[in-house]
Amino acid sequence: MTQAAPEASPIPGRMAIAGIGETGYLRGTDQSVLQMVLAASMAAITDAGLTPADIDGILPPPGFVAWDEIAAHLGVRNVRYTTTPQMGGASPTAALLTAAMAISAGVATTILVPIGWNGYSALRPRPDARPSKRRFTAAFFETVRNFYAPYGLRSAPWWYSLYLQRYVELYGVPPEAAGAVALACRNHAQLNDKALMRGRPLTMDEYLASPFITEPLRKLDCCVETDCAAAVVVTSTERARDLPHVPVVYLGGAEGHASPADELTNRPDVLRLGLHEAAPRAYAMAGVTAADADFLQIYDCFTHVVLLQLEALGLAGPGGAADLVKGGTIELGGRYPVNTHGGLMSQGHCWGMNHVVEAARQLRHDAGPAQVADASVGLVTGYGDLGDGSIAILARGEH
Repeated sequence: MTQAAPEASPIPGRMAIAGIGETGYLRGTDQSVLQMVLAASMAAITDAGLTPADIDGILPPPGFVAWDEIAAHLGVRNVRYTTTPQMGGASPTAALLTAAMAISAGVATTILVPIGWNGYSALRPRPDARPSKRRFTAAFFETVRNFYAPYGLRSAPWWYSLYLQRYVELYGVPPEAAGAVALACRNHAQLNDKALMRGRPLTMDEYLASPFITEPLRKLDCCVETDCAAAVVVTSTERARDLPHVPVVYLGGAEGHASPADELTNRPDVLRLGLHEAAPRAYAMAGVTAADADFLQIYDCFTHVVLLQLEALGLAGPGGAADLVKGGTIELGGRYPVNTHGGLMSQGHCWGMNHVVEAARQLRHDAGPAQVADASVGLVTGYGDLGDGSIAILARGEH
């Protein structure tokens, strides 16, 4: 029996980002996580020229209940659809695909996608701080507690080092390659009023002199702990054309998962990421490739993870990202500007939703001194739980 050819996806071009919002990126806040999420959400709704009454879908961050927390506090009265992607740092970008499916299917018309956390304050509570029990949990952390922590692997740099050191040794990746990522993010942060690590650029000598946390990760290979929130509002592209800003059109996306999902050390290839699986499917849906992108917002929990993702996107072969990032290629003015807002490395860690917000700014041509000239196509990745990957391909629409 001959298998029928798959039908074309109904998703490409049907949804657009119409509003964006974010809080400051702080090391210490007086606000609760919910207050920050509500502030970013209301900013995104207002930016879209809408009111809470227009929202009929909410994709809340893990640990939140859409209807009796976010909806109730915002005054959203008609929630028709809600769900929460559970992919750690890949969740915000994956949520765009979920929203696109809901809008394309007519399940909802206008969807709020917020995220936020107290990634700094939760680890350093003041005596007078209000309690917060928000937790981003995953099955992987049960594995960590039972099998990794007893051997001293108790936090993210140690878990990631298990395969990042393999990457460095297998391909001879020099520290300057990871340093190029750190410098690009810090340089771009100097152009962003909301970036945490403003003040002055970073030099390669300073990067190389930073102490090791666990090889191959130096202190300056690690993203910054931050209290923050960000949100986007999405709707149909047709409707977005009537709203205040140029629509940022969702061309396509996908998610992928490393296998086995819950056990890093038993994977056949620890350097095979979920993004390796997701990127080709997203390109097929969108009808473009990474080479068509004017900028890249790459999830940057650690610098070496950016290098791995550049390869997973097809921009370089295995181990080839070290050459790709030489000579300012990933800086503003280079062929593939990366993390033009400073990224998790230097703006702040908002689980990658700040990457989506920055992509929207770039495609609206509202990024100020960090604007990529004539940007028309951008690519955003998400990364979570030691290999989960997500990707969104966005384009400047017509107003």
